[in-house]
Amino acid sequence: FPSLCLQVAVRACFLGFAFGCGLLLSAGRSAWRHFGWYMCSLSLFHYSEYLVTSINNPRSLSLDSFLLNHSFEYNLAALSSWVEFTLEKLLFPELKQITWLSTVGLLMVIFGDCLRKAAMLTAGSNFNHIVQNEKSDTHTLVTSGVYGWFRHPSYVGWFYWSIGTQVLLCNPICVVGYALASWRFFRERIEEEEITLIHFFGEEYLEYKRKVPSGLPFIKGVNVEL
Repeated sequence: FPSLCLQVAVRACFLGFAFGCGLLLSAGRSAWRHFGWYMCSLSLFHYSEYLVTSINNPRSLSLDSFLLNHSFEYNLAALSSWVEFTLEKLLFPELKQITWLSTVGLLMVIFGDCLRKAAMLTAGSNFNHIVQNEKSDTHTLVTSGVYGWFRHPSYVGWFYWSIGTQVLLCNPICVVGYALASWRFFRERIEEEEITLIHFFGEEYLEYKRKVPSGLPFIKGVNVEL
């Protein structure tokens, strides 16, 4: 247990340090100012994933709840965005000084993260970072709050948050790449999850699926004969 607490503390301190560095960059007037916004957004996202999970569903809480080791592809995407920003800052510095565009990206980031956290808080103990294959006694179908707007509000939030980070950085290549990669990932993830939800809740979920959209463009979810 002390070892686990230490590992949590190290990750939290690292994210806090990154957030502080982002604030320092944000306060300056250099071309790195918008990268500071990005650092604050990224560190806050990962820290709040762990924090909200600890409040909502402490039984599922683990080091993975930070989502820092989400996947190799996720880490590669982050690295790609840093490389693109740095290279374009050196070659086309004026591209990284479009404040109104970075502001739009920041608003997308704030909206996406707030929507995701609202979904997590609304779902309560029903929310889990891992798709569940077995229904527990506490599983209920949540259709209120933001789940009345979209069937998958946490995915919608993450989708627009991820694209927003690249709009914020004025990374044209990564904006397209993130949009395509995120869309494909969530399309597959939603189909997988909805098969499980139909198995769990049957007609109740099918009726909910008929009434409420997935929330993501051109993604209707698993195709079933109704």
